[in-house]
Amino acid sequence: MTYDTPLSPCSSGDLTGGARCRVATARALRELGVTAAAAGERCRPGGPWQMLLPGVYLLHAGPPTSEERLHAALQYTGRLPIPTQPGPSQAADAAGSGEPPGARPEPQPEVMITGLAALALHGFDAAPPLRALEEIDVLVPRTRRLRSIGCARIVRGSDLPEPEQITGVPVAPVPRALADAVARTPDALAARRLLTEAVRGGHCEAQPVVRELSNARLLGRPHMVDAVDSLLAESRAVTEGLLYDMVFCHGLPDPCWNVDLRLPGAPSVGRVDAYWPDEAVAVEIAADAHGQGDNGPWPDLARKREALERLGITVVHIPPGRLREDRRLQAAIVRTALMAAVERAPAEYVVVRPY
Repeated sequence: MTYDTPLSPCSSGDLTGGARCRVATARALRELGVTAAAAGERCRPGGPWQMLLPGVYLLHAGPPTSEERLHAALQYTGRLPIPTQPGPSQAADAAGSGEPPGARPEPQPEVMITGLAALALHGFDAAPPLRALEEIDVLVPRTRRLRSIGCARIVRGSDLPEPEQITGVPVAPVPRALADAVARTPDALAARRLLTEAVRGGHCEAQPVVRELSNARLLGRPHMVDAVDSLLAESRAVTEGLLYDMVFCHGLPDPCWNVDLRLPGAPSVGRVDAYWPDEAVAVEIAADAHGQGDNGPWPDLARKREALERLGITVVHIPPGRLREDRRLQAAIVRTALMAAVERAPAEYVVVRPY
């Protein structure tokens, strides 16, 4: 059992944090003058220290805090400090009192907290609190020779993402943390809650999440089908809400919402999210299930746009991320397209049907 405390900004190599972060590796202690024998003596039953993980010491008695478990897991994977050179009095204090002097951190390898622990650090309500997690997932390069033990569960991967720093702790971005979490979550309801909170809570867009799930080969799992469907439906609902907000809060005229455009007596030319018939301007939320929405149109979208523009319809693509970040700017783009309609040749007559 552990006791949860707010995370402090101390780094994994900071040995001066007192009760906030009293975790040290055998190497750090040795270079500060504390031998393995001396450290082992302090870890005897009833002693002032304890070995939390192989080669990682907790420099106090009693249960570790959630913060200390995080730093212990990171130090176990090789995030080692470079100690400062202690003076004679510092070495004596380290050997006698169990409080080693400060150390400066060296450049660290690419390791980071991932999975449920990372989601808890990102502020997910659907993730268990850190104190409730028996194991902390640590993402490491695939070539690292490490094994899961104690509170540290090793997750290997190639092409590791750039970690985000949360109160001094390197944490996997939300899409990668989600993929690592649901990979170990057989409960479909729990997976669905985590995925939908990602977009409902504004943590990220659906597309990078689906991309990470695809990279991890999780989309084929039966319990993931409904979870991903819920994710995409939630993302769609959130994005449509942002589009409504853009139109109504920035003074744009009312469009026809969610309509199918077609020539009279002909098949559909394409579906759009908003359409202004008098100006022949269409808006489409430019996102798909493969994470290409913020990087430009993909083939199907490009073909539809070309077909609509051949009819004289102006198509404005808006990625979901830009709707979230700056609706004022996107509204200005749409307004410009509406105003430019008077200077264009009339568009072909199209039938507008809801879908």
